[in-house]
Amino acid sequence: MSPALTHRSLPRRSLFKLAGGAVTAGALLGTSGCGLLGGSQAESGGNGQVEKANLRVGALPINDLAPLHLAVRNGYFQQEGLTIEIVNAPDGSAALNSTIGGDYDITYSSYVPFFAAQASGAALLKIVADCAAAAPNATMIMTSPNSGVRTPQDLEGKTIAISGPNTITELLVKATLNAYGVNYSKVKLSPTPFITMPAALQQRRVDAAIVTEPFLTLAARDGGAVPVVDTATGPLEDLPLTGYGATAKFCEEHPKTIAAFQRVMDRAVAEAQDRSKIEPLLPEFAKIDKETAAIITLLKFNSRADATRLQRVPRLMKEFGFINTDIDVASMIVAPPQA
Repeated sequence: MSPALTHRSLPRRSLFKLAGGAVTAGALLGTSGCGLLGGSQAESGGNGQVEKANLRVGALPINDLAPLHLAVRNGYFQQEGLTIEIVNAPDGSAALNSTIGGDYDITYSSYVPFFAAQASGAALLKIVADCAAAAPNATMIMTSPNSGVRTPQDLEGKTIAISGPNTITELLVKATLNAYGVNYSKVKLSPTPFITMPAALQQRRVDAAIVTEPFLTLAARDGGAVPVVDTATGPLEDLPLTGYGATAKFCEEHPKTIAAFQRVMDRAVAEAQDRSKIEPLLPEFAKIDKETAAIITLLKFNSRADATRLQRVPRLMKEFGFINTDIDVASMIVAPPQA
């Protein structure tokens, strides 16, 4: 088990400044003619390559989705006969609900809502592609410098900000504290949007917060926040965090469309391993300035959903009371097309 990270300040530079604003929901990407990407727009009813050519993809304006935006920018979807409309949702659960309701065709989300919906019988879902996994220094439990919190053990009885109840952040906090022998049932969890976590720490409205990039950098810059523990260590090392999913019905009715989406994500994720390919895109869709984009820590990008790795998530969810039944992850994964 990795030792806890104590008060070691993160790098701060005067050029750090997060840009304001949000990506406009429903902005159509990958369209036609003399537009940014070039190429012709596919017909929504399908074409010779896919059953459904126009796809609405639920998303969030965050760093995880860099490969998706790279694929759009480079015209990879068009080459597969697809036109992609990226629609930003308030959070992953909202995006998933819109997919279950038929508003989106494919959606990005953390895996917790996927498996919770599957376990409850709310929907029959399939995992189309993996997205991102835990990486060191990308998601940390942080505190203000004068809080008196130095180690994970100091968090018992304290208030920790999470993004919301029954989310991946709640799971990460509970699993991390448990790994360090902390009674997580004695910790108060305070739902707080990521964007307001740095202020919540600085104003001492919470004792700690689980912060991910770029808000991790913002918390360190504006409030001198310091790490208590990295959640990507010990039992959570390389834990799959987010992916792309769809209803089982959509996948069954559109196998060529799903296969085309998977091929595109394979290609984009392979290219995204070169940071220089995606860093210039971050200011556009994640709304952070170039200086911040150059230094934030990115999660580990993936495309192929691996059942053994993904099974860790519902196992943890059951252990910490998120679900009360076992889930066979392998049966949820749409097999990728053969090369």
